[in-house]
Amino acid sequence: MSVGMAAPRAPYACDPDRSRGRLVAEPPSRTRSPFRRDCDRVIHSTAFRRLKHKTQVFVFHEGDHYRTRLTHSLEVAQIARALARQLGVDEDLTETLALAHDLGHPPFGHAGERALDDCLKADGGFDHNAQALRVVTSLEHRYPEFGGLNLTWESLEGIVKHNGPLTERSGAPAGRYLQGGLPVGIADYNKTYDLELWSYASLEAQIAAFADDIAYDAHDIDDGLRAGLFAVDDLKEMPLTAEIIAEIDRHYPGLDEVRRGAELVRELISHFISAVFNEATRRLAVAQPQSAQDVRRHNAPLIAFPPEVAEQEAAIKAFLFRRMYRHQRVMIVMREAEQVVRNLFERYRQSPGDLPAEWIEGSVQETASARNRRIGNFIAGMTDRFALIEHQRLFDSTPDLR
Repeated sequence: MSVGMAAPRAPYACDPDRSRGRLVAEPPSRTRSPFRRDCDRVIHSTAFRRLKHKTQVFVFHEGDHYRTRLTHSLEVAQIARALARQLGVDEDLTETLALAHDLGHPPFGHAGERALDDCLKADGGFDHNAQALRVVTSLEHRYPEFGGLNLTWESLEGIVKHNGPLTERSGAPAGRYLQGGLPVGIADYNKTYDLELWSYASLEAQIAAFADDIAYDAHDIDDGLRAGLFAVDDLKEMPLTAEIIAEIDRHYPGLDEVRRGAELVRELISHFISAVFNEATRRLAVAQPQSAQDVRRHNAPLIAFPPEVAEQEAAIKAFLFRRMYRHQRVMIVMREAEQVVRNLFERYRQSPGDLPAEWIEGSVQETASARNRRIGNFIAGMTDRFALIEHQRLFDSTPDLR
């Protein structure tokens, strides 16, 4: 089958007609599948709209053409849908998870996350996946009969487990949570609605996770080129990108740098999508899963890069780490952004009356830890722009972040 063609529905796809349902039972939609309904709820959520002004790498006012969390999420969804279509799994569920994967990110990207994690260290820390779960299960206030979006079980497990199991079958933390334990939000919610944290997620969720990697590798290169942090020829230090650039130069001699970079990004995305498709096809042929539950209970992920492509992708991440994420220009802005978040947290902690009225209500009876978590939830929902406006309101001096 051609990589660009849609595959027939696979037996291992999540079937919307056999969804495990929602925590709060609802009548079915007359016009949409449960997974399409989930996707629409994410798109219409307040948290999704806020992604428009949340940092990917560059703070929103550094330029109109850099990625934000919103444009990044749309690009992840496009790549994820392409893979879902080729592998015959549910596109609506895949799109839901691609669009929802960054809902828990605070302002200023990973800098904001580091700052909030430090501020909440004594209260369980901050984890953006756990925050995304809070957003869709409680923090969104749009429906009269429940808090959150009341997404299906399949969407919730995908938000939490798209990077793999969180625990052993015994319940002991595993993987990245082995040392620090499960994030508070995930551990608490799982007591209410068991997401089977010990198993892998659906193929749709695994696809969304790899689409995220592909999107930010390729598009961070694009943004880094636009920002002048490196040039196209600097990417020749990696064999994969050197080969792609040489091919572009053969086909289009004398091509200007902007188009040369754009062509590189396109070819890189195509290369990674093809690699994931081929490796997934190979693994599925060996594993022969006959249901979505077989995918969850398999002893390894079924969506992956082949080993040689995983090395290529790791080399790109290492290049971006050195030349972009740790570039002095970016680091100066991110250090200042971290301080903005720390200042806001400490101000609200000492003067809770500075919070909006709806975030103060009920806080008098809370423990200090619960109040701190409430403050963290408020800050995590801020856009970059709103965080700076709040900082200007509460402090005499606010960094420019440029």
